[in-house]
Amino acid sequence: MSVYTSVSDDEMRSFLRDYHLGRFIGLQGIAQGVTNSNYFVTTTQGRFVLTVFEAMTQDELPFFLDLTRHLSAHGVACPAPIARTDGRLDSTLAGKPACLVTCLTGSDTSSPSVQQCFNTGAMLAKMHLAGSEFTQKMHNPRYTGWWHEASTRLLPFLDPEDQQLLQAEIAFFDAHECTNLPAGIIHADLFRDNVLLDDEQVAGFIDFYYACNGNFMYDLAIAVNDWARRADNHIDQNLQQAFIHGYESIRPLTSAEQDYFPIAQRAACIRFWVSRLLDYHFPQAGEITFIKDPNVFRDLLLNLRK
Repeated sequence: MSVYTSVSDDEMRSFLRDYHLGRFIGLQGIAQGVTNSNYFVTTTQGRFVLTVFEAMTQDELPFFLDLTRHLSAHGVACPAPIARTDGRLDSTLAGKPACLVTCLTGSDTSSPSVQQCFNTGAMLAKMHLAGSEFTQKMHNPRYTGWWHEASTRLLPFLDPEDQQLLQAEIAFFDAHECTNLPAGIIHADLFRDNVLLDDEQVAGFIDFYYACNGNFMYDLAIAVNDWARRADNHIDQNLQQAFIHGYESIRPLTSAEQDYFPIAQRAACIRFWVSRLLDYHFPQAGEITFIKDPNVFRDLLLNLRK
């Protein structure tokens, strides 16, 4: 989450005329994250989250809003989209696609406990099962084709060792991609800052705007790589096992999925190393922005290869 598009109080008052949410009180930018513009919106009926989409088109937005409405209705802790007076879930603000969703309680954590990892893993499995009843489809826009194309742009900016590592890992995954494992709706970005916790319990998953159809092990690996990653960019085995045990308490893994998981972890490193390199070398102008360290996932990748 970030703020690239400025929204004035007057623009917000006009925007809220399409909703039954009472009188506008205040607007506060949210600085975390890197993709969309996000604000807390307070009205006389409560607090909500406004997202203004910087890259997504109006036609793409209904998928994500329908998905979160479906997941919320099927017991997955996540924000529910707020319908306009005409029934639409998507809207437009400052000439860009926008939406309002419920504001959840809880907060994220930078140092998860074993129990928090277990409970987050269990909620991820619930999300995967609930998503099996969601009929709409979305391809993964940041998968193999994307990182092949992005690496071509990035190679001139990398030193020889990083060039070789990136090319070798992409080739490794090309040779080991598995398309016959259980798949469905995945979050694809379930980092610690995209999970709100109430003590040890999961209050909600947020930021579903990379959600798509994909391999469940890839989704699990993305989450574990962040939730179990220590400050030295090694995996804490206790946290990793807690996360996986929580997942398996809801949806047991097949032996093929267990075998594939280490490969999925390396693929997840490619995805976020590449995206952070792009953010670093090709930054998007914004009012409040936050660019994350690309080397975190390069170093984690190096450690996972040992």
